[in-house]
Amino acid sequence: MPANKAKYKIIKQQIKNNILSARYKIGDRLPTESDFMAEFDVSRFTIRRAIDELVNENFVRRVQGNGMYIKDWHKVNKADEDLRTIAVITTHVADYIFPNIINAIDKVISDAGYSLILANTHNDPKRERDNLLRLLKLKPSAWIIEPTQSAVNRENLDLYQQIKKLDVPAVFINSSYPGIGFPCLKTDDRGSLSELTNYLFSIGHRRIIGVFQIDDIQGVERMKGFADAYLGHPYFSDRQTTIMYKSTDDYDEIFTRITNFYKNQTVDKPDAIICYNDQLAIALIDNLKEQGWKIPEDISIIGFDDYNISRYITPTLTTLSHPKSQMGRDAGKMILNLIDNKAVKSITYYPELVLRKSVMPI
Repeated sequence: MPANKAKYKIIKQQIKNNILSARYKIGDRLPTESDFMAEFDVSRFTIRRAIDELVNENFVRRVQGNGMYIKDWHKVNKADEDLRTIAVITTHVADYIFPNIINAIDKVISDAGYSLILANTHNDPKRERDNLLRLLKLKPSAWIIEPTQSAVNRENLDLYQQIKKLDVPAVFINSSYPGIGFPCLKTDDRGSLSELTNYLFSIGHRRIIGVFQIDDIQGVERMKGFADAYLGHPYFSDRQTTIMYKSTDDYDEIFTRITNFYKNQTVDKPDAIICYNDQLAIALIDNLKEQGWKIPEDISIIGFDDYNISRYITPTLTTLSHPKSQMGRDAGKMILNLIDNKAVKSITYYPELVLRKSVMPI
């Protein structure tokens, strides 16, 4: 155990995390002091000190002659319930489209007398778990959550099941986890990407590269929409190229894969690139321009999300819109309705094509 932290505090935190994640469920009998002594290789005094703090924090109760039990920790302290806080967890906070979403949520819930507790995961499942455990201790009135690596991450479903079991209102934004059942606000990623690809077909493009982030459901759905569009055109359906990447991949590696593929095509070179989002598209344009490419004369580039900067770069970026502020307002209203025990329905938004200068007909 780390020398700079008292042993009893480390043990207390581990037991508390097991309670918060429902490994030890409400009403369960805890292992005995002797069991904990053996598990952690510490003295009885150290175990008792850890348990005493959990008792004081209303997580554990002792029954004389009958052991230690998990209290209904989420309801025992009414003062905590009256704090009127809503936990908001997103993959990012300070950049890209997220300030618009978060500010809109905050405006709606603050007008209703709630304050926002904000956390971000950097799309890292471990950070997601740490944030969920930390916020569970604070007993927020409700949750608004953007899933982390939603296409592949199943590491933290136990904590989402715990939130569900505690009957705390919660909604997902941008994507969702299977089997949890929280209402969700998201864009029609598959349909909109299919429409975008068909638009490119309508102005003469045939050999398109689709670049998609596949550890988020949004990216998987956009990739499906790209494939759907080609399936509707069997005469040139074999001319699509898909490049997949993960959120942990370095952009330079992705750009190298794109340019190497392009250079290796001696005939029938790609004429357009659809990017997973505007962030990737803007970085790709910068990279290609540094190599001497002209956009869109050499190749058209399209993004997704209509990021604020997209209208100011050169050339301005053709993209699909994202409801950003509207999603934030709707998420705030939805969570307030759930707090008031009102019925709600999931919301799907339909992005619109924003035509600018990074695409040209051929």
